[in-house]
Amino acid sequence: MYLIWLQFIIATAIILVVSGFLAKSADVIAFKTGLGRTFVGVLLLASATSLPELATGISSVTAVGAPDLAAGDAFGSNLVNLLIIGLMDIRWRNGPLLNSVKINLTLVAVLSILIISIPVIAITAHHADNIFSSWIISPFSIFLLLGFIFSLYLIFRNEQGSSAELEDNYSNESLFKSSAIYVFSASAIVISAIWLAFTGEQISSEMGWEASFVGTQFLALSTSLPELAASFAALRILAPELAISNVLGSNLFNMGFVLWADDLAQTNDIFWSSVSPTHVATASIAIAMTAVVIIGLVTRGRSRPTKYLTYESTALIAFYLMANLMVFKLG
Repeated sequence: MYLIWLQFIIATAIILVVSGFLAKSADVIAFKTGLGRTFVGVLLLASATSLPELATGISSVTAVGAPDLAAGDAFGSNLVNLLIIGLMDIRWRNGPLLNSVKINLTLVAVLSILIISIPVIAITAHHADNIFSSWIISPFSIFLLLGFIFSLYLIFRNEQGSSAELEDNYSNESLFKSSAIYVFSASAIVISAIWLAFTGEQISSEMGWEASFVGTQFLALSTSLPELAASFAALRILAPELAISNVLGSNLFNMGFVLWADDLAQTNDIFWSSVSPTHVATASIAIAMTAVVIIGLVTRGRSRPTKYLTYESTALIAFYLMANLMVFKLG
């Protein structure tokens, strides 16, 4: 048991240390390529920190035969990612965090709501009718992938020429070196996160948490650590756009790519018919939390009502707790 805990601690430490290098290299790439922090945060940072969810989802479908577990991992990750924005807001000291970033992040948040809405429709439609039972992959999953790709295109177009503000910080940095650091850091984080999830599952089993709410939350924290670490690392280098786009981009990736891949991996049954309708309620709360982020982004010129909390951080934390209470009651 002590050896398992030691592995868990080592994997956690690797993620915490390497996340700083990942965030810094992604920021340099955003400047050197002219792609902008928002697009790089969504494409590079979010994909790197969300690959463990992809691996967990596919293995849940293929190896364990538990598509509902795969869906729960994706939807639960959405909630944790949005909670991270609330936690970062508490950490940020230059006014409300969402007022410290460019308003064009609103586009990413709106696209997140649209992408999250597709699985809601998919679950509802597949549970109501078996019209798509003969399809290899649900048309809703195809819409998810196409929506994800189109979202990346819109974010890319919206970000053109937005990296000039970084010139003074990274004019002496090397794109090749930063790219190499990114690849190494992303690989280390993905491997460590999968290792972390594996040891976390062993700990839950040894502690008797496998069928309990505590065990579920413990594993959820384990798989969400890369997003948490990378986002706070971005805050430390004063790149809040990178931090928030990483979180919102992770939700886009979870819905648009991970769930599409889960459906593609499900060959012996219909994926959306096999997942619990409970996820509709979870997704709806994620949509509400994203709406809170949008309100925080578009309402400018605000100040903190207290030293640590803002209205949006309070709302995000409250929504997250409500979602967990709901899942606990339903489960």
